Amino acid sequence: MTSSFLGTTATFQPGSFTMPAEYYVSPEVFEEEIERIALRQWHCVGRSERIANPGDYFLRMIAGEPLIIVRDRHGALRAHFNVCRHRGTRLCDAASGHFSETIQCPYHAWTYTTDGRLIGAPQMQDVPGFDKAEHGLHQAAIAEWEGFLFVNLDPDPVPFETAFAPVLDRFGRFGLSKLRIGRQVSYEIASNWKLIFQNYSECLHCPTIHPELSCKLPYQSGANDLTSGPFLGGYMEITEGNESVTMSGRLSARLLADDLPAEDRRRAYYYTLMPNMFLSIHPDYLVYYMVWPQAVDRTIVESEWLFHPDAASEPGFNPDDAVAMWDLTNRQDWHITEESMIGVKSRRYRPGPYSARESVPAAWDRAYLEMMGRLGG
Repeated sequence: MTSSFLGTTATFQPGSFTMPAEYYVSPEVFEEEIERIALRQWHCVGRSERIANPGDYFLRMIAGEPLIIVRDRHGALRAHFNVCRHRGTRLCDAASGHFSETIQCPYHAWTYTTDGRLIGAPQMQDVPGFDKAEHGLHQAAIAEWEGFLFVNLDPDPVPFETAFAPVLDRFGRFGLSKLRIGRQVSYEIASNWKLIFQNYSECLHCPTIHPELSCKLPYQSGANDLTSGPFLGGYMEITEGNESVTMSGRLSARLLADDLPAEDRRRAYYYTLMPNMFLSIHPDYLVYYMVWPQAVDRTIVESEWLFHPDAASEPGFNPDDAVAMWDLTNRQDWHITEESMIGVKSRRYRPGPYSARESVPAAWDRAYLEMMGRLGG
């Protein structure tokens, strides 16, 4: 049997059920997710344009670990743990900014270069055996893909090129690395992060929850091209008479790429990339989401809308048309996931059967359970 949250072609396994309540409501499961998933996988942390120049930085918190994402004085990307090697104090508390030359601890003035080397440690010269070279900042692995930055906290991570092999070359025709941020919106959602992933992974709910979206994207249109594993999704067909998925149905900006293939001018692509990214590509803009679990029943989602690098300077640029479409749709989604969270907490909740139109969330569940060690590899 084949089906899809977008259309057809995804293999569906009859008998698939939603997961037991413990996966959504148990603090113990949430803590296990930190150990098995959050501390081992590659997380999207934002766009490289945020640190375009040497010394530029922004902060991130992943699974309780504070990080400084910085471009060092030589132009290399770094992900330093925001922890002084002296007494453990947080080095930097401003969400973003620029280091002129060094990073200095506000407590006892230990000082580091932007590449993480310790160069100043007051009063340590008389400590026998003390070596500055042994006390540089701890670092996490960092990688760049299509203009997105990814960080992995594992001391010995799976190489990024290996982990992201299914999508490394999939989106080259869109020129994603050149796109520029046009808008940013953050949401706080009273729901478990997995309910948010599962909701994004199907459009069976779209006619009921998203009437404004459904007239632009028929939920039975399109097909999936990633149907198993940690990366899932595919495309939907834009309804005839509309140029893009905006409130007006018109293009909000010039096309993402000047040589965009004709079929991509009539499609929108939607993917989930475990463990924290949604990627939504339209002919004239991209919107992506970073999902940050805060507690078993609280999640922060950050979204950014990206456009052609020349779009902002051209007449007719109307990013609000695209932002309004998805801000409305997102809020509808966040609300229904909060309602789902309330229901799953009920003592009467039992796992329910997935329909053939929900093959992708069923596949997402399997990928999640494999990461958690609940299924065979």
